[in-house]
Amino acid sequence: MSAEARPPRHNPLQEIFWTRTGLLLLVLVVLSGVCLTISGAMPLGMGRNLVNAAGTGTLVSAIVGFGQTLITATAAQRALVSPVIEESRRTLRELAAEYRSMNKEFFPTHVFEATVQPDPALNRLMMRDLHATRQYFFRGFSARYAAARLLLSQAEWELRVIIADPRDATTLSGRARYLLRHEGAAADADRIQRELSHEVSMGLIGLYLARSRSTRIDVTVIADPPLDRLEMFDDSVWIHLYSDVSSVSTLYPRTLRFSEGSFLYNMERVEFLRVCQSRSARHFQLAPDTTRQEFMALYQKVTGHPLTEEVFRELETEFHVFQHNFSIAASLEN
Repeated sequence: MSAEARPPRHNPLQEIFWTRTGLLLLVLVVLSGVCLTISGAMPLGMGRNLVNAAGTGTLVSAIVGFGQTLITATAAQRALVSPVIEESRRTLRELAAEYRSMNKEFFPTHVFEATVQPDPALNRLMMRDLHATRQYFFRGFSARYAAARLLLSQAEWELRVIIADPRDATTLSGRARYLLRHEGAAADADRIQRELSHEVSMGLIGLYLARSRSTRIDVTVIADPPLDRLEMFDDSVWIHLYSDVSSVSTLYPRTLRFSEGSFLYNMERVEFLRVCQSRSARHFQLAPDTTRQEFMALYQKVTGHPLTEEVFRELETEFHVFQHNFSIAASLEN
């Protein structure tokens, strides 16, 4: 806090002279001075002695009264005003702590506005959360970004992902509608649906490549997942608001970060784990020792299409290009 912003300190001397007690002391001092002046001009005798005694007594009374008033004012300051000030400060601290608790429970810690390119500040903060976590939960259309983040990191986590079912036409069309609004009248719905299906395939390849960065990767495939993407760590949850109509004109939507312990964090975690245990969803698992043949069998179960060596190499190359471009755009280069 700057010197200009500090409240003025109370000086007992100033308070004394701005009160009626101070005025009385001033009158006594003036009266004493007048009496002493007059006695100095008088001839020797009883009258001079009386006036001199009156002036001296008045001066002594003024000095004693001044000292007593100073001591009394200081004691009153300590006994009455200081406890009130301290109690007010304690009450304000309690109110501030309560408001901080309410903010943590209901308000985001960070808000990142929609952009046409990956936001470096957003991604740096998210990578910091990733480095400090043990569990990484991801829910989105494809898992490309989750796999890219894992490959850009060095630690090991337990990764759980919920992705869209590429075999379900409703799932593709729901996500396609968002991209159609983004691209406008020139958009081609069939082309967009093919690209979305391709993104899911590339995301699966990315998860396979990142399997060594996780103790285990649980993949849950559901039909028509929520449009908003979710990324959850031990201490935070990130919501990418693709459902926000004001973000339609940008490729990367408005994003909110909530801390662990907030209402939204707890609600999303419960819902995420519920979906991961749902019997209506399809569940798969990748381990660090999953072989390519085992992955190819898993890929066919998820997508409904066989995976040849040639297609695998093409998707692997495309994913590495995607990861490289994303790391540059988000300023996450190693």
